[in-house]
Order: sequence, then C-alpha cells, then structure tokens
Amino acid sequence: MTGLVSPTLGRFDVDRAAERRSDDAWLAQAWADGRVLVLTEKGEAPIAEGKDGPSLQWRDTSGYADDIERVFLGIYEDKPTFVIGGKRDIKADGWMDLRAVGEELSPEHAALLVEAVAITRWHDSHRACPRCGAPTEYVEAGWSTQCTNDGSRHFPRTDPAVIMLVHDGADRCVLGRNEAWPEGRFSVLAGFVEPGETAEQAVRREIHEEVGLRVTDVQYVGSQPWPFPASIMLGFIARVEGSEEIVRNDGEIAEAAWFTKDELRESKGIKVLPTPISIAHHIIYGWLDGELS
Repeated sequence: MTGLVSPTLGRFDVDRAAERRSDDAWLAQAWADGRVLVLTEKGEAPIAEGKDGPSLQWRDTSGYADDIERVFLGIYEDKPTFVIGGKRDIKADGWMDLRAVGEELSPEHAALLVEAVAITRWHDSHRACPRCGAPTEYVEAGWSTQCTNDGSRHFPRTDPAVIMLVHDGADRCVLGRNEAWPEGRFSVLAGFVEPGETAEQAVRREIHEEVGLRVTDVQYVGSQPWPFPASIMLGFIARVEGSEEIVRNDGEIAEAAWFTKDELRESKGIKVLPTPISIAHHIIYGWLDGELS
C-alpha cells in the first residue's frame, strides 16, 4: 500500500457550519458580527504582508450593505466569515490570486481562499436559471441559488479530474508537456472523469489516450480542490504493464518521455516542474523520495 500526499490546498478543514446556512436570523447577526473577504472578478484577494509572510486581509462587514450578495464560508477563529465580490483598493498591501499566493499562505488561509474562489467562480458562471434563463438569487447563505421564475433550485458542481504518475515499478516515470506549455515544462498526466466511469477507469483510459500505455496497480494517493475553473483533483500512481513505448494519441500532449529519478533530481531535459500549489508537485516528489511506489 502506498502512502498519501498532503497537498498545499488540502491541509486544513474549514468549519463551514453548514447547519447555519438556512438560519436567516442567525446569518443576519453573523453578518453584523463577522468579517468578510473581498474577491475581484479575477479572483484576487487583499493581502497583508507580515513578518511571518502573507495573509488574507479581512474586512469589517459594517463597511458593506446588509443586502449585498455574499456567501457564508464558515467559522474561523470564532468569527463568522463571508466572501463578497468587489474591486481593488489601496487598503491592502497587495492583491493576489490563489495561484500566486496560495503556497505562501498558512494552511488555514489557503483553505479559506480556495473555498472562496471555488464558490464565487460558480456563482459568476451561473447567473441564470439553466431551465428557463431567468435570473437566480442566492439562498442557503450563497450555497445554492433559486430561479426567480420557476422556483427551481441549483447547487454548485465540482468536476472530478484524475492526475496520475505512471512508473515502471523501479526507477522511471512518465512526464508530459501540454501543447500550451513552453518547452522544458513537464508534469504528470491528467484528465477529466467521464460520465459512467470510476476514477480508476479514468486513470487507465486517460493514460492510454494520451501516451498509449497500459497500466495496472492503480493506487489513490490524495486529492485537492482546484477551482480553475471547478475541479477536484484525484491523485493516483499506476505501474506500466506491457509495452513501455510512448505513443502520443490525443493531440493535447506535445511531448512525453520516461525520466529516471536521477534525471529528475538533476533536471536533465526539464526546465520547470509543478510548484507546491499543485498536487502534481507532491505526487512527483512523493514518488521521487520513495514515499509513493
């Protein structure tokens, strides 16, 4: 049995206090007593720089209208915490998005930011009822919407995707370069789970579609939210079975190759690997360090 990775964006369990989402009286008081995170249309949050590194800058809710659209994120440090949309201002030391600052934040602030980004991105892309096209309004503290015309309810969706390292059971693994990436940038393989298949089936299918390999010994190693735009990344490792010849098939992979552990350590043929913000980083280095096999 292989070990599990600990991705940067999955190290703290936010107390989402979901039982409070339908309690309008409690939520009204929570808004009065709580604090709020502002996110821009680009997903940028206000950042405070301190001696221990960057942190999210919370705002007092008294500076915003009581009827502003908002989502209740949960309870953090005994304070009700919300997120709203807004614009940059000069009150923060800087404004940064999740990709830029996520790995530098504390586990608590990283978890709250990824939650805020995920739910606001869903709202931004689901303003209208998918049934009739009428406007929707926030209900359940922003964790669902209701059509103003037919009353139908709609809930956030997360797209499951698999991300996997293929190895030979010994000293080599497969890394690929996406068509959109510059030369020298490599990562593990990934793809979406299709309707009607398990995550393990998706791993086997995606690997064969992308690089022509067949695999066995598919093992789950961890997951992380990835709201770009709305995914949960399910991490796996798998061992090649049969031919080790790489044949690129799907047109998304510009190049793919086998790399030894020494080549990875010495960056031979590789200029850029995933940074710690991504579960891909933790899968690669977990395998490289012998924690995953």
